[in-house]
Amino acid sequence: MMGALAAQAETRPQYGGALHVAMRAAPVSLDPAEFERAGPDRAENVQADSFARRSLTLLMFDTLVTMDESGRIQPSLATSWLVKSRQTLAGTQPGNQPGNQRWEFRIRGRVKFHDGTALTAEIAAAALRAANPSWNVSADADSVVIENAGSDRELLAELALPRNAITKRNPGNTPIGTGPFHIVDSQPGKKLTLAAEEDCWRGRPFLDTIEIEIGKSFRDQMTALELGKADLVEVAPEQARRISQDQISQNQISRNRVSREGRRLVNSAPLELLALVFARDAASPEEKLLREALALSVERGSIKSVLLQGAGQPAASILPSWMSGYGFVFPTDADLPRARQAREQVRTIPTWTIGYDSSDPVDHLLAERIALNARDAGLSLQPIPGSLAAAADLRLVRIPLVSPNPWIALANVATLAGTPTGVRQPAGKESGSVEDLYASEVALLATQRLIPLFHLPVSYAASASLNHWVLRGDGSWDLGDAWLGVGD
Repeated sequence: MMGALAAQAETRPQYGGALHVAMRAAPVSLDPAEFERAGPDRAENVQADSFARRSLTLLMFDTLVTMDESGRIQPSLATSWLVKSRQTLAGTQPGNQPGNQRWEFRIRGRVKFHDGTALTAEIAAAALRAANPSWNVSADADSVVIENAGSDRELLAELALPRNAITKRNPGNTPIGTGPFHIVDSQPGKKLTLAAEEDCWRGRPFLDTIEIEIGKSFRDQMTALELGKADLVEVAPEQARRISQDQISQNQISRNRVSREGRRLVNSAPLELLALVFARDAASPEEKLLREALALSVERGSIKSVLLQGAGQPAASILPSWMSGYGFVFPTDADLPRARQAREQVRTIPTWTIGYDSSDPVDHLLAERIALNARDAGLSLQPIPGSLAAAADLRLVRIPLVSPNPWIALANVATLAGTPTGVRQPAGKESGSVEDLYASEVALLATQRLIPLFHLPVSYAASASLNHWVLRGDGSWDLGDAWLGVGD
């Protein structure tokens, strides 16, 4: 379920109060420029993307445009935009090639950064140039002008990503934003306290402060929610069904109304790809056969039922069906006869190491189960945890799909898998067709750098007192209009 979530008993918003949030991620930096990203602008030593980082970024920073639940682009710091052909501007015939346009974004007036500095086109252009060195970005009066050398068909969706938030640097090189909240206290890896921005261009938030506990396990988060020490927490996918059943029981007790002690569970569409990613390309035809055998050996159905407790959707595609429209054509059932047939064509079977996140007990079980499935096919996998995982032959990874836009999401996965050439948007078209997208995904899967396993939703649980918060289409939450209180 996505969208604005209002309590059934909600009456009217109330100003004030401190919202308590807990999250598992412990970001070292809150700088949008340090987001992991795809494409030629991808930087080294940047922090991995996560739903938590997206949520925190968009509390403090704004982008030129945003994307609504239906995938439509909406104004934000840019009130309007205009695209022109460069040939037309030069007085010649308009061209249809991607990258042949000049985009002009009119900057919203009377917007101030948290330090009181007025937002200008020059500041916005500088922020976008820093985040995207290959872009041709400039300021023209009160507009930001973007002229890309490559395909800009997906430019609006790119500009809506948190990594393209507009920032201004203070003398200490700390990024400052224009969002509804600003930092008042930061204890890296432990706690972050945000306060309402009184002069926010969107209007003052209802909440006074947001106190965020960082680096908390799923279990600790749920305990905090049950004890009334947290108002909004993350829920592990495999725990969502149990919590949902508890919620139903509580609603029945209170005659379909959430009690003061109740909680609300919210699930997104499948937005996270659980996959096996190899550290390098296959070195020989024999290794390709072994990777094929591994892909055919995984029993996704039983893993979903037992380890994931019914959460998510088994997947052999990178993009979920709701995003691409064709995910169902990739078979997900295990095929041991074919797996063994592929394995029997290889004389020497190496032992592969499979790395996993040792802080997640479910990932440990998943790695063990995948190794067991591989053994049934005649393969040898050795799970290794924690810091050793970086040197593993393949890793069990969770990849948050970076955007609801399928082209951007696919390109990002390709880069993270080490094969950015796996995605090719066709030139000479205003928009890529489903057939083009499918061909690009098939090409990426053919590299055998990754084996998709599941598409998982993002789940959150909230206390009965938290009203009118929004779950965005990218899995992040928006607390700009949230308020605390229980209606009559």
